[in-house]
Amino acid sequence: MPELPEVETTRRGIAPYLVGRHVTGVLLRRPDLRWPIPPEVTELLPGQRIDAVERRAKYLLLHTAAGSALLHLGMTGVLRVLPPDAPVGKHDHVDIGLEATPTQAPRLLRFTDPRRFGCLLWQPPGTVHELLANLGPEPLTDAFDGDLLWQRSRGRTAAVKLFLMDNAVVVGVGNIYASEALFRAGIDPRRAAGSVSRARYARLAAEVKHLLAWAIERGGTTLRDFLNPDGAPGYFFRELMVYGRAGEPCRVCGTPIRQVVLGQRSTFWCPRCQR
Repeated sequence: MPELPEVETTRRGIAPYLVGRHVTGVLLRRPDLRWPIPPEVTELLPGQRIDAVERRAKYLLLHTAAGSALLHLGMTGVLRVLPPDAPVGKHDHVDIGLEATPTQAPRLLRFTDPRRFGCLLWQPPGTVHELLANLGPEPLTDAFDGDLLWQRSRGRTAAVKLFLMDNAVVVGVGNIYASEALFRAGIDPRRAAGSVSRARYARLAAEVKHLLAWAIERGGTTLRDFLNPDGAPGYFFRELMVYGRAGEPCRVCGTPIRQVVLGQRSTFWCPRCQR
């Protein structure tokens, strides 16, 4: 599943081709993705100017005066900016037409999603969609730090990795980045969230920020792929320390990496480096 850096890379890739352009039309090749696509998408979005492309957690919002199209990539979703006559593939479910400008030819924003776990919904102006209403702070803002983690973890017996992945605590720290940040902070992912000290949470928050910012920067090298009609966008190359490396030697101490399932998600850690 695309994680926060991939979604932010998508936002940065498509925004220059959307912001300031009017929508010429919306073509739905099916009425639903994960959920039914509301009629406002085809009734209100055409004719509107896209004023901004925002990311909130792993959601993307195309803001207009009439409201906002709310998109989630799900597990396999991809957004690409293409020529209007780009060939249509089996899993190309939505096209949002974009007018020509003095400097750019007409384009379309295409949503491709083979497994259809993504979504296209609608947020009326002046409201917050129910999917966004109870989200925690963005991890790359000043609202997220070790003090926040420490305060919200008091009395929590759940594993610290599950706590870190709770979107009500902080958004966008998915399975890969939670495992990697905990390794860099030296914290055993199985440890009870309430047993982690304030000092260790300060280090964990710093590692989350560093890791996500690094991943976004690496992802920025592939922005050209969002204009490639023949393939999905590439993302940064991950130099993973623990994730997906069960049984392989730790890159720091050489101890075999272990794997366990927490909250139905595979979790990887070094039993020597993480306590």
